[in-house]
Amino acid sequence: MPVAWLSTISASDIDTVGGKGASLGELTGAGLPVPSGFVVTADTYRTFIEETGIAEELFDAVDVDTADSTALAEAEQRARKLILDTEWPDDQKQDVLAAYDDLNGDPVVAVRSSATAEDLPDASFAGQQETFLNITREDLLDRIKRCWASLFTQRAIYYRQEQGFAHDKVDIAVVVQRMVDAEKSGVMFTSHPSTGAPQLIVEAAWGLGEAVVSGSVTPDNYVFDRTDDELADVTVATKKVMCVRDDETGETVEHAVPDEKQDRRVLADEEIRALRDLGERVEDHYGGPQDVEWAIVDGDIYMLQSRPVTTIGENNAERATGGDAGGGSDDVLVSGLGSAPGTASGTVRTVKKLDQLDKVGEGDIIVTEMTTPDMVPAMKRAAGIVTDEGGMTSHAAIISRELGVPAVVGTDSATATLADDQRVTIDGDRGIVADGPDAIEPDDGEQGTASSPQQPTGSQPAPKPMTATEVKVNVSIPEAAQRAAETGADGVGLLRTEHMVLSTGKTPERYVADHGSDAYVNQLVESIRTVADAFYPRPVRTRTLDAPTDEFRQLEGGSDEPTEHNPMLGYRGVRRSLDAPEQFHLELQAFRKLYELGYDNVEIMFPLVNDAEDVLALKAAMQEAGIDPEKRRWGVMIETPASALSAESICATGLDFVSFGTNDLTQYTLAVDRNNERVSDRYDELHPSVLTLLRETIETCREADVATSICGQAASKPRMVRELIEAGITSVSPNVDAVRDVQQEAKRVEQKLLLDTVR
Repeated sequence: MPVAWLSTISASDIDTVGGKGASLGELTGAGLPVPSGFVVTADTYRTFIEETGIAEELFDAVDVDTADSTALAEAEQRARKLILDTEWPDDQKQDVLAAYDDLNGDPVVAVRSSATAEDLPDASFAGQQETFLNITREDLLDRIKRCWASLFTQRAIYYRQEQGFAHDKVDIAVVVQRMVDAEKSGVMFTSHPSTGAPQLIVEAAWGLGEAVVSGSVTPDNYVFDRTDDELADVTVATKKVMCVRDDETGETVEHAVPDEKQDRRVLADEEIRALRDLGERVEDHYGGPQDVEWAIVDGDIYMLQSRPVTTIGENNAERATGGDAGGGSDDVLVSGLGSAPGTASGTVRTVKKLDQLDKVGEGDIIVTEMTTPDMVPAMKRAAGIVTDEGGMTSHAAIISRELGVPAVVGTDSATATLADDQRVTIDGDRGIVADGPDAIEPDDGEQGTASSPQQPTGSQPAPKPMTATEVKVNVSIPEAAQRAAETGADGVGLLRTEHMVLSTGKTPERYVADHGSDAYVNQLVESIRTVADAFYPRPVRTRTLDAPTDEFRQLEGGSDEPTEHNPMLGYRGVRRSLDAPEQFHLELQAFRKLYELGYDNVEIMFPLVNDAEDVLALKAAMQEAGIDPEKRRWGVMIETPASALSAESICATGLDFVSFGTNDLTQYTLAVDRNNERVSDRYDELHPSVLTLLRETIETCREADVATSICGQAASKPRMVRELIEAGITSVSPNVDAVRDVQQEAKRVEQKLLLDTVR
């Protein structure tokens, strides 16, 4: 069956029409308003490659070592050429064109890949195959073949091989559907995507939906309470661009939204109610919450796609509750800083040496002087973490927040006071460790339980507000990527490379000596790819290596590291990178390989620059590694007063963004070691001198059209968020536990600024 009409397709046809085709067929069969169209079936693709005799050569071409980036690139080129250069069999060509003609009126159509392995429970191939819009009869056959060829991009080949899918077992169908020249469009969740609450969440913008899906425009956000049958919240964004069809070329292009429409509400109340009605029908049909793409033209609503919402937690409504830790202050054993929120009960496992990590089991409480990257596997097993040393920006604090593990740091005496096998309860909000498991009594057979640090028991997170200021998230370890992505953040503002390196237990030099340079590059690629996949197509800003010498000295091969009185002021960041070009080149090769694999959402960020001379040297290193600075987004950290005061010349180097590291900028401006408890009370990111450096740098960057961001600890503080949004910062990137609060704070500040301009 070369062609199947949407009106004849159901969910049972997924092997023939792919995930996208089956979904559209289901919607059509349910009587929902879906633009008419047909599917060029997977059988047609299979017949094409077999009858033309290219199948064997095609699958041989892509049977390569995916660790070899050159071989991978050649595989894509060979597969693409085979498919595009092979002529259509006459009978297939006639069947497809006849189906197009049956659409009547010589319509413009969308040609969309629909792979048979899409949207599986244990693997997602979404976004790996092509979609072509505004296609006419003349180009239809070519675009269908290009969809087939996109089954063999470098990224798709790599992903299938990693997931264990045989290339010759995955087929691809192609949806050909009448284009809707939308006046307004967007997406809607038929129920709240985090909690499953009966709230319709709608995002809407002018023009075609590509602007919303790609993230090039901040859409309006509407929250409709289906229980009370009323519109609960409206956030009207400034919509500067829209995607439209170019009448001359037929291509989709971005145009500026007319001034009078930029701040106008896209959807009227009656349109939201109409979307609500259709959304409930879709949800009823599938028996669960749906993520729906929609478009409106001439007052009519069309359903363009629907997929199940998979981010709703199974136990959202029944999270464990902790109450007051230890039942009262009389039971408190030690206290410190509550650095990762939530409560947890479990058995103490004191770790004083790395060889003791094996004794930490699921649900235990790790008690240690301070954590290191080597401890991350054990930290993932633990229900809670307590340290003698460290502050809110320590390794333990950062990693615990990202993993969602309650933590208390800086207790001074936990390792001396708490004993192995002792049962305790920790409160990561109040910073106390109490005697006994009374606060959260674990079930029989469990070693410990923890309440969710993201939300109090019984509460539901607020819907993600849409803001002109992007709210991203910091990620320290790849294992935390999925949890970070589920916050709804607009991307990753800081992904730390050093944790990927330190977790190997070896210095880069020793790792390369033991395993080879390719293994080192692949180690970085795999770690960064985990985060890039979780956030795709949202940007992932990845910082190159920034580990001080004292951290390297603890690793295998670290005996040659210099001994520095204050490593934070020493041989780290780009100082090390530019001084050790061979190792730095391997880091850049990892980025190059990621780009070759199709991860165009990865951005490069360089730490601890002082001036334009540093930045130009880094730019030259990128070019030497085969990375085009004009085609890839890259930038630097502003962490020293020198770099802040050199902002104008730094912007002139051609970079795309700067990002404030307020942790270091504050300590270097105030001469306060943030890890020194004797002076830590003088550490203040909101000090007038720090704020002056931030504001003046933002102003300079705005004049140079360079984006600005903040990714330090201060990005989680409401006052800092207010200060920087008012100054005009482009994005803020808090820690994972603060994303929801910062989203709401950004919305409040922007609304106030908007009101101030019209009063």
